[in-house]
Amino acid sequence: MARIAGVDLPREKRVEVGLQYIFGIGPHRAKLVLEETGISPDRRVKELTDEEASRLQTVIVTKFNVEGDLRRENQGNIKRLMDINCYRGNRHKRGLPVRGQRTHTNARTRKGPRGATVKKKVQA
Repeated sequence: MARIAGVDLPREKRVEVGLQYIFGIGPHRAKLVLEETGISPDRRVKELTDEEASRLQTVIVTKFNVEGDLRRENQGNIKRLMDINCYRGNRHKRGLPVRGQRTHTNARTRKGPRGATVKKKVQA
């Protein structure tokens, strides 16, 4: 099993698709890495030799910020926005949508489940 950047790649998938299981590598970067290492994108992950896997590892780690480092960088960027009290940072703090979506209706993914509403008793 190929383990690159701390991620076990799925054995049965094509290398081009398997690389996308690494956080920070999408379709475009996967193609770039394969072109640079000279590995065919149509090969399966299980067909990779140890030498090819190590070549992939070195190219990915040296050229791109992936997995833990990238997650840490993203969290740092969000924390910076919250620290400087900008609008986007405040939206992150409050758990509301950050990119201008409406909140009157919808936004349930970001706001969480609805709170229970209190029904008034009807006096007869």
